[in-house]
Amino acid sequence: MTITFTKYRKIYFAFSGILILASIVFLIIFGLKPGIDFTGGSILEIEYIQERPSNEEIREQLSGFDLGNIYIQPTGEKGVILRMKDIDEGLHQQISEKLKEGETEIKESRFESIGPVIGQELKQKTKIVVVLVLLSIVIYIALAFRRIQTPLRSWQYGIISVLALLHDILIPLGVFSILGKFYDVEISIPVVTALLAVLGYSVNNTVVVFDRIREGLLKRGGYFEDIVNYSLNQTLARQINTSLTTLFVVAAIFFFGGETLKYFALALILGIAAGTYSSIFLAGSILVSWFRWKNRQRE
Repeated sequence: MTITFTKYRKIYFAFSGILILASIVFLIIFGLKPGIDFTGGSILEIEYIQERPSNEEIREQLSGFDLGNIYIQPTGEKGVILRMKDIDEGLHQQISEKLKEGETEIKESRFESIGPVIGQELKQKTKIVVVLVLLSIVIYIALAFRRIQTPLRSWQYGIISVLALLHDILIPLGVFSILGKFYDVEISIPVVTALLAVLGYSVNNTVVVFDRIREGLLKRGGYFEDIVNYSLNQTLARQINTSLTTLFVVAAIFFFGGETLKYFALALILGIAAGTYSSIFLAGSILVSWFRWKNRQRE
């Protein structure tokens, strides 16, 4: 049985439009809460004389202080590096005393203020690179689909891929905007890394669908909307299986990977879910809507 995905495209557009509009509104009103990777902070490096406690135990010890998100990085056999928001000397001494509670002995190696890992110059270069990547996607798909010029031109497939990609990134950013406002969740390097991974995942999913449409146009022929629906049905099992197997692993990281990887995994979960939805329900539907609009323009 062939599912007619594009039949309900207006519902898909309305649903995605609401999510995208809400995400943009939240980003404008709340913004994103930058972590110390962007703002700078304090770094404390210590070494335990006895056995080093787990990251969770250290985090629990320091939970009574207002330190923002603490990044805990074990070093060597017994050392640990703590990165937190900028603190003064008084709070530094309180933290040291807290870590020494009980019979715990520690040796402090350094305490200093650090600048942002991601500076303004790198932010500007990143924006330029992202724009260049988006243009490259359009050019690549236009070249890969150059044998297809009817009923839509090859570059139009590239534009639609970029639209799907923006959908898949804006929704996770909107969620993180809400989490940052109400739960103090910060945007860190792992979260940015996850969003960059979503870019590749999203484009790959969409290109798989478009490649099957290309094969249908070249080999089967027929009415364009029928080819799109046939292609979506052909790739449906692949899309769902790939996404579910990835989501199972990422969900395990979210629930059992510890605090450090929690929001990295959440960004991946949101992005992969949005990417799977857009590749199945949006990409082909936008193609069909564009095709119908062109036909109306000709009439």
